[in-house]
Amino acid sequence: MNDAVLFEARDDGIAIITLNQPATHNALSLEIRKGLFAAWDRFEHDPALRIAILTGAGEKAFCAGGDLKEMVERGLKVPPRDMFPVPYDSVELSKPTIAAVNGVAFAGGWMIAQACDLCVASNRAKFAVTEVKVGRSSPWAAPLINMIPQRIMMEILLTGKPITAQRAYEIGLVNRLTEPESLLETALELAAEILDGAPLSVKAARETVMLATEMGRSAGLAAARGASEYCYNSEDAQEGPRAFAQKRKPEWKGR
Repeated sequence: MNDAVLFEARDDGIAIITLNQPATHNALSLEIRKGLFAAWDRFEHDPALRIAILTGAGEKAFCAGGDLKEMVERGLKVPPRDMFPVPYDSVELSKPTIAAVNGVAFAGGWMIAQACDLCVASNRAKFAVTEVKVGRSSPWAAPLINMIPQRIMMEILLTGKPITAQRAYEIGLVNRLTEPESLLETALELAAEILDGAPLSVKAARETVMLATEMGRSAGLAAARGASEYCYNSEDAQEGPRAFAQKRKPEWKGR
């Protein structure tokens, strides 16, 4: 890690990753990008960590997007695919993630929030895909069509105008809204609800959602059945029903 990105590995299996340059609205500077790549790698390869929460330091910004000054200095045209640490895209992850959006999530900030599996937002947060305002493009927004209606996506991308956290919640971009002071607590509560599930079941459930998103109905069903076999054949698949019958909390082993 570096000071630009903080990493907290909690004993309960939750990692908290914090963008830590509030003076520049946590823009995706070189330092933050390097720190994020390292943080995601650490999370993925630590078997004790099962879910990660990504948030930003300060009250104003989750992440204001790319560093425009750097783009000018570099004469950046098409960004290299490995330039930005985008979960499940340029960063390979197999575990669930939650974006805890504490302030503005513009351009690249929207990008990394969108890439997380779930999103909790402060009611003061704002979201925008602002690339049309600065002559850039937003190909990373393509998966958004699986999250929100086409006409709403069209308006967001074509106008570049921000939407409120409430509006983001209404259109299905945000899972839960909260007061600013309760943001992290709410994200931790959501993470804990996921951690209550059997690890292999959670993994299979996430894969099922992604397969269903990317495939047609028949192909998605077939692929999801294959992704679920390891879970069905696990010790936990026997422990769950046994614990239910015995009226006790299951003891998950993840195997």
